Amino acid sequence: MIGSTIYRACTRSESMRYVLFVMLMAFAADGFAQREKPMNYRRFDERLFHFGFTIGGNTADFTMFQVPNAYEKFGVKSVTNHSAPGGQVGILTTMKVGTPVVRLRFIPIISFQERILRYEFEDDTQTGAIFNEERIQSTNLDFPLMFQFRTLRVNNFAAYVLAGGQYTVDLQSQQDAGQDFNDPFIKISKHDWQGQVGGGLEFFATYFKFGIELKYSHGWRNVLIQDNTSVSNPIESLYNRVWWLSLIFEG
Repeated sequence: MIGSTIYRACTRSESMRYVLFVMLMAFAADGFAQREKPMNYRRFDERLFHFGFTIGGNTADFTMFQVPNAYEKFGVKSVTNHSAPGGQVGILTTMKVGTPVVRLRFIPIISFQERILRYEFEDDTQTGAIFNEERIQSTNLDFPLMFQFRTLRVNNFAAYVLAGGQYTVDLQSQQDAGQDFNDPFIKISKHDWQGQVGGGLEFFATYFKFGIELKYSHGWRNVLIQDNTSVSNPIESLYNRVWWLSLIFEG
């Protein structure tokens, strides 16, 4: 039951991301099929540094591993994790690394994220179950450093892939807050390291470059702070994961 619930939730979330990916690929195919046109912003690739900003949305979630035999140990029938929408805004610095098609990208951003954990506990007093929902909200400062591998320009269009990592500080973390054992909450570590991969499309206008980017982040460390409460005991580990959709304006 737990596996099927998680599978259905993940399937709905993943299908939307596949649609976005197919749309990006369709735009890419259309761009490469264009006939030769006058090139905008011809001197873009000659400059060492470029600056800009980014805005966008995200869906944050956890990769969750439960404690074996959680039902026998803690009376937990199921724990499921669910994504929630958020947003981000940041500034961009890009440096050319010896060639126009390889660049180093640094985008410090502030992001707003929310993740949801839903519990079904055994009811000791009557037939049935007790349900509980934990919403973990974060206001993050993210510092991603990534390599961008871009195609050569075709008219006013290019595509690229990204690979790198980021350091994250959760300004809203309650890791040092006092726990209320009558109404417990999930504690998440303030610091995290995440790997990132992604891709995007770039369109060159007369005086700036516009891009649309889809990116995936996954944490490298367990961010759960185990403080032996009813909501943390059934969980062995939590790893942050985020899908990012961004609009990028670069000059």
